[in-house]
Amino acid sequence: MHLLHQRGPLHDLPDTPEAYDAVLADVAEQALARLTPEGNLEHPDCLDDIGDTSLGITSLLVLAWQRTRDPRLPEAVQRSLAFHLRERVYRDDNPGYPNLKVRNSGLPYARYVLQAGAHPIGDWPSTVWALLQAVNVLDTADGLIDEDQRAELLEVARGYWRWLSEATFFNPQEAGNQAIGCVVGGLMLARHLPSPQGESVRSRAIGLYLDEIRAHRVRDRGALLPPEHGGAYDNNYGPISLSFLAQAHRVSGEEVFAEDGDALARYIDARLTGGGFDNGGPRYSEQHSGFESVLGLRYFSARIGSDLGRYRGDTRWGRHAVKADGGVDGHFAWMLVWQIQDQTRWHRTPSTSAARHQLRAGTVSVAFDDRMTPSLVEAAGTYHLPAAVNRQHGFGPVADGFLLCRPMGEVRVRDLRTDTLTAKLVTKPVVGRDHVLRHLRSLYVTDGTSLWVTVAVERLDGTPYLLAGLPYATDDGDRVRRTAESDMTSAGALRLTHPRAESVDHFDARSETTQELAAFALAADPRGYGNPDDGWRHLVASTALEADPAPGAPEDLHVFAVRYGPGGSFTPAFERDSVELTIRTEAFTARIGDPAGDPRGEPELELHPR
Repeated sequence: MHLLHQRGPLHDLPDTPEAYDAVLADVAEQALARLTPEGNLEHPDCLDDIGDTSLGITSLLVLAWQRTRDPRLPEAVQRSLAFHLRERVYRDDNPGYPNLKVRNSGLPYARYVLQAGAHPIGDWPSTVWALLQAVNVLDTADGLIDEDQRAELLEVARGYWRWLSEATFFNPQEAGNQAIGCVVGGLMLARHLPSPQGESVRSRAIGLYLDEIRAHRVRDRGALLPPEHGGAYDNNYGPISLSFLAQAHRVSGEEVFAEDGDALARYIDARLTGGGFDNGGPRYSEQHSGFESVLGLRYFSARIGSDLGRYRGDTRWGRHAVKADGGVDGHFAWMLVWQIQDQTRWHRTPSTSAARHQLRAGTVSVAFDDRMTPSLVEAAGTYHLPAAVNRQHGFGPVADGFLLCRPMGEVRVRDLRTDTLTAKLVTKPVVGRDHVLRHLRSLYVTDGTSLWVTVAVERLDGTPYLLAGLPYATDDGDRVRRTAESDMTSAGALRLTHPRAESVDHFDARSETTQELAAFALAADPRGYGNPDDGWRHLVASTALEADPAPGAPEDLHVFAVRYGPGGSFTPAFERDSVELTIRTEAFTARIGDPAGDPRGEPELELHPR
C-alpha cells in the first residue's frame, strides 16, 4: 500500500516558463469550457472551500492573458469577476459564526460553504484566501477590467482586510499559515491604496505579524516556529507557512520575514530525511501539500543553501488544487501565481554544515527530536519511526520494561566528519525505574550507504535490549509505500516483534492502517480537528526492532551495536581504557571519551576509517 500524500520530490516538477505556460493553457481551456452564463468558474463538485475558488480561476486567467494575450480571455475575466462581486461577497453576519468582535459591521467576507450557518467556522481562512485572490487580480489585470470594476474589487479587498483585522478575532483557528497569509494580503493590498491609507494598512499588517504571530512562536528542536493548530509544526501546513513568509519578504522587503523564513527552512531541512519523507503534526501526520509549498521551499532553499525541494509533496496537487476527477479548482490559486512570478531557482545540493538535529550523508539520514532521540531513521530506502513499548516511544535501551531515552539533564552533541564518514555522538543523562543516574552515549556513523549505531550505558539489571525503531515505509522512487521490513544487522540477537493485542492502541506495521489513521483514531477529537501527534502518544505498543546486547563489551557496560543498511559480516569489538570506549567495526574505529566530556564539558570523539 502506498502513502497517498507523499509522492515525488517537489523539485522534480518541470520548472521552466514553457512548463508554466502549459499549465496556464490547460487552466484556460478548462475554465472556458466551465464558464457558466452567470460567470461562475467553480468546479461543479465544489461544496466547501468555495468562497474564493471562482475568483482564484479568474486570477489564473489574468496571468495567462498577460503571457499569451489570448483574445478569448478578457471577456471570461470580466464575467467571472462580476460573478464573484455579485454572488460571492457576503455582508450579513453568518449565523453561528463564533469569532466576531463587531456584529452587523456590513463588511464583506467570503464563506467556507455557501449555505448560511452550515459551517461558519471556516469563514476566516476563506476570507484570507479571497483577499489574496483579489489582490492578485488587482496586481495583474491592467488593461483587462474597466475602472469601475477595478474600483469595486479594490473596495471589496479593503473590506475583506478590515473584516479580518477589525471585525473578527485574529487567527481564530491558531493556524500559522492562515495568519501569515492574512498579513501577506494586507501587505499586497497596501500597495494599491493611496497614502496614507496604504501605509496604515502596511503598518497594521506588520504589527499583526510581530504581535500576534512572531511573539507567540513555539520552540522545537532549537527553532522558534509559527504555531500551527496549537502545535509547533505540521508537515502539511509548515511548508505553506514558509511560502507565505517568502511572499511576505518579496512584497515588503522586511528582513524579519527572511529571518523567520530562514529559521523555519533550516528546521524543515533538519527534520526531513534525505529521501524527502517526513511525518507528524498537530493537524495531519502524513498529508503533504503540493504546489502550495513550492514557492517557500524554492525561495529559502536558495537562501540557506540546501536542497529543500527533496520534500515529497502530493504531486496530484503538483500545479494547482484539483478535485477527484482531476479538474482544476481555484482554491490556493494565488500560490501558483506567485510561484510563476518568482524567478528563484532550486538549490539542489545538501548543506555541508553540521546541524544539531540531523545526521545526513548520501542515502542515509537521521532526524532527531528535541530530546536528541531519533524521530526518523532512513537507510537502504527504508524509513523507521520511533517504536513504542509500554506507552513509551523512541530509540534506546529497554530495561525492566522502561525505555531509557528521556534526558535528565543537559544533552551534549559532537559532530565529526572525515573524507568518507559522517558521525554524531549524543551524550545524555538518563534515569531508570531504579532512580539511578546513568550516562547514555549513542554514536551514529554513516558512510552514506549504511548507518552504524552504537549505544553504551552503565550496566543494567535483567535482560535489557535496544529498541531500534519501527520499520514503516520504503522509497519506491516516485512513491512511498508501507513496509514492515528492514535491512538491519545486530551484534547481538535481533528480533522484529509485533504487538500481540489487536486494538487501536497497538500498531502492527503489517496492517494496512497508516500511522496517520491510527493517530487520529487515538486522538481526542474527530479527524481533521484532533491532534494526531497527541493521539499517537497514546500508542501502547508497536512493531519494533529489538537488539540484544553485543558480546564482548566491558563488564561494567552494556553496549548495543546495530547496522542499518547493506554490508557483510558485522562483528564489532570493544575496548575500555579507563573512562574511554573504543569501538572497532568493519568500516571504522571510533574512540568515545569520558561521559563528562572534555574540560569544557564537550563530548570527545575520534573517528578513523578502516
